[in-house]
Amino acid sequence: MAGDICNPRRKQSDMLARIPFILKQVNEVSFEQRPERICGSDVSSRPLQSLKCASLVTHKIHYLDGGDMVLGRESSGVVSAGTLVPVTHLKPGDRVAIEPGATCRKCEACKEGRYQLCPEVKFAPTPPYAETLSRYYAVPADLAYPLPPHLTLEDGAMVGTYCTHSTPITDLPIQDGTVVRRSIAVFCCGPVGSLWMAVAKALGASRVIAVDIVPGRLESAKSYVATDVFLPPPMEKDESRIAYSKRSSVAMKEQLDITERGTKAIDLVVDASGAEVSIQAGPWIAKIGETYVQVGMGPPDITIDVSVVLVKELVMKGSFRYGDRASLSTSRTGKSSDGKGVIKAIIAGPDVDINAA
Repeated sequence: MAGDICNPRRKQSDMLARIPFILKQVNEVSFEQRPERICGSDVSSRPLQSLKCASLVTHKIHYLDGGDMVLGRESSGVVSAGTLVPVTHLKPGDRVAIEPGATCRKCEACKEGRYQLCPEVKFAPTPPYAETLSRYYAVPADLAYPLPPHLTLEDGAMVGTYCTHSTPITDLPIQDGTVVRRSIAVFCCGPVGSLWMAVAKALGASRVIAVDIVPGRLESAKSYVATDVFLPPPMEKDESRIAYSKRSSVAMKEQLDITERGTKAIDLVVDASGAEVSIQAGPWIAKIGETYVQVGMGPPDITIDVSVVLVKELVMKGSFRYGDRASLSTSRTGKSSDGKGVIKAIIAGPDVDINAA
């Protein structure tokens, strides 16, 4: 089949059924046979992947306003067909992690290696671009990354998600694939915040602090990955958000013995909530001269104490997808503090025997 698929003499109209997983509306999904062009110039540099594992992104539900959609983003698969242009790093049968975003490769951002900022990015599952959760998925050859023997296809489907959450963490000093004696505080213990903490812990962070207003989330974070947790106090009547955030951050530093300098300070603060009070509190608990990263989407207009940012000389940055090859390299070779592969440690958790999972 592989040779027939990539035969340039076949008509451009030839198709291959891919039978994708389709979200019709809320709580309604189906498998439907849909054609996909895979011959001629369409696959000149796009090996065909047989999909094995894919992730689903729940916050994309609003795309249903434009009609039904095929699901799937970060994925892994097996190379099922070659290309018309020689590709030296892949062959049919190879297991690969699939990067679900193709860019123009010509703009300033692409040339600088920050291709996640390309204005022409085609990212699954963002309509009208094809999503990955189907029998076959065509991808540019350099966006299919061979998996080493110790990573499974399930691990491969996690690589993209891991890179998204590890990119700013790799700004911290890394030695032998681990973050050495560093501490991180994460606001919001939902799926995104929890993965941030898991990545930091797997890379060897010595202290991982979870902050959330829901006690159950803190309990989950503590059982899974957090070394410390903090439940902010309730807001007082007529208290402004900025005043509340400052009071809450003072209480957090006192309760958890956090300083602004030295070994008890927080090297990296991440807000995964988008809540104004969390964004306000972050700079107050950050170590002098260190980094604050905004991950959660929040309101367009917020108030922060700029003097804290100036006096501490904080680095404030946003995080949008990934484009850091250091993250990809660490996902394949990085080790957690107990020697487990970093992806294995994140999936299995700290107390699970990954060899038996």
